[in-house]
Amino acid sequence: MKLREVKEILKADVVVGEDKLDIDVETAFGADLMSDVLAFAKAGCLLLTGLTNTQVIRIANVLDVAAIILVRGKKPPAEAISLAKDLQIPILATKYILFETAGRLYAKGIIGCMEKVESGSERI
Repeated sequence: MKLREVKEILKADVVVGEDKLDIDVETAFGADLMSDVLAFAKAGCLLLTGLTNTQVIRIANVLDVAAIILVRGKKPPAEAISLAKDLQIPILATKYILFETAGRLYAKGIIGCMEKVESGSERI
């Protein structure tokens, strides 16, 4: 699915990356706890979160996520927008809560980065 379609499904605004709406996305990971994102998210996924600080942008860059989807109507501060522009990481913002955002994307074919965590394993 194209990021442009994600934008439509979520009735999202493009904060950064209008020129990146034709990238392909297949998976997503949702969390507000960045240690979970670091442990479980995978390259190329959509990162669904309500956090808006520069740390989220830096983590997205390290993990090479396709785009950040900000939920709950959150808007990033100017320094996060500037960093995302510099690192060319698209940011979309939706008013849907995290659960609804994930559900809408799942219903349209976006799957999770992982299905479940196995006992004794940090990462699958």
